[in-house]
Amino acid sequence: MRISRLVKSLCALGLLAGLGHGVQAQEQVLNLYSARHYQTDEALYSNFTKATGIRINRVDTDDAGLIARLKSEGASSPADVVLLVDAARLWQAERDGLFAPVKSALLEQRIPAHLRASDEGKGSEWFGFSTRARVVVYNKLSVKKEDVDTYEELADPKNKGKVCLRSGSHPYNLSLFGAMYEHLGAERTEAWLKGVVANMARAPKGGDTDQIRAAASGECQIAVTNSYYLARMMRSEKPEDRAVIERLGVVFPNQQSWGTHMNIAGGAVAKHAKNRDNAIKFLEYLSSPEAQIYFANGNNEWPVVAGVRAPNPALESMGSFKSETIPVSAVGANLPKVQQLLDRVGFK
Repeated sequence: MRISRLVKSLCALGLLAGLGHGVQAQEQVLNLYSARHYQTDEALYSNFTKATGIRINRVDTDDAGLIARLKSEGASSPADVVLLVDAARLWQAERDGLFAPVKSALLEQRIPAHLRASDEGKGSEWFGFSTRARVVVYNKLSVKKEDVDTYEELADPKNKGKVCLRSGSHPYNLSLFGAMYEHLGAERTEAWLKGVVANMARAPKGGDTDQIRAAASGECQIAVTNSYYLARMMRSEKPEDRAVIERLGVVFPNQQSWGTHMNIAGGAVAKHAKNRDNAIKFLEYLSSPEAQIYFANGNNEWPVVAGVRAPNPALESMGSFKSETIPVSAVGANLPKVQQLLDRVGFK
């Protein structure tokens, strides 16, 4: 009798264990490779899990590291979604065959056509979810706003010895140069780049924040930066950051022509995604009004979905402006040609 009860107990335990394994096997997951590392993203991800029941496993590193990892992992990569923070890098990953096309009526409705990869009938391979502007900052004591209100004036002889920039081969500058190529063509872009090099106060070095500080200190007087670097300093409580901001003016270039150059942070479904349906759900979620606010504010950027506004005092203080609307994919396609021009004019 005791043996019979023992057998029944063991069978019941085995059945429960089997059920537990089945539940575990059905757990919904999403493997995310992200170049974003902002505090507000924690709420972004947890809200997605609450809404869908899909748990997110995350790998965080920079864009170059993620692209290298995807290449080395190949078909065995666990990545379902990839988030990158620059149009040039999204374009490069697309060209390297690391993304899968996505057809989503919701994403096509919400994400403007010029802020996603060209469709060509197969679906877009990446989507922009926030934007940043490539703005000009200038030392108010020595430079007039009207002397720097276009990108073209960075190459004007009147600004000789005043300009500082980070490396010409950095993706943020490459994206700007790719846009200039689209607007000006090869010959005029080369002449422009040559003029920019001739106007530099020093050899390119450092990041965008270093250029901002250099313009304020007098090391140079004019600098180019992504808007979120400026917004971070504007929101800083450090006295030294506030002092820098007080010395500088900011301008959104080319308001009387094609508008200020815009770059994006965006996402894509990985080519070898094992949880493709969950990946598409996540991208669609990033286009929702609530997620747009978290996504954009995480890095002091602007949402891309029409009608969505992220309350950000630094960005609001910069005012409204006309944005460039050329396709980001066209900018990416110009990058190989831009690299050749940079070599020819000696822009390091």
